[in-house]
Amino acid sequence: MLTDPIVQEILIDITHDEEGSISVIECILCGVTSDFDIAEKTGINLTIIRKILYELHSAGIATYNRIEDPENTGDIYSWKFKQERICEIIQTKYVNILVEIEKSIKYEEENMFFVCKSDNHRYKFEKAADHNFECPICGDSLEHQDNSNIILELLKEKEVVSHMVKLDINSSNRY
Repeated sequence: MLTDPIVQEILIDITHDEEGSISVIECILCGVTSDFDIAEKTGINLTIIRKILYELHSAGIATYNRIEDPENTGDIYSWKFKQERICEIIQTKYVNILVEIEKSIKYEEENMFFVCKSDNHRYKFEKAADHNFECPICGDSLEHQDNSNIILELLKEKEVVSHMVKLDINSSNRY
């Protein structure tokens, strides 16, 4: 699971690219559950480990049980990684990407664009017309842009992401 680049990207985003976050999760998955034991096994500073664990907890990916230390030096926290939550986060990410792609497709389909040959700035018809089809930045003439290739690329991207959404829905044990 942790070798999957999508899972690693999600975990790195959640832990704010904190070095060692993957190692911390690997420890939990291997049965090393206390923050002290994780620090001992990984050699990572205990404060950093706790920061990573609390970030994972805030995202709903890690849970903990608190146990009173019999030596009264504080509480011992035993952590557990919730793999199914990763699937939910990835699913949400794909759905959000799909929504953005669909918005982009609609935007491209509903608008006519003009582009400046000099600086490649792109303008919707209304703005181009307001400036007499001259670039408001450099003054060169604007030319109609055929955006059918952009739409085709967005449709291809939509197909790929749609497939990933279906894959994650239908394959909950992928991760």
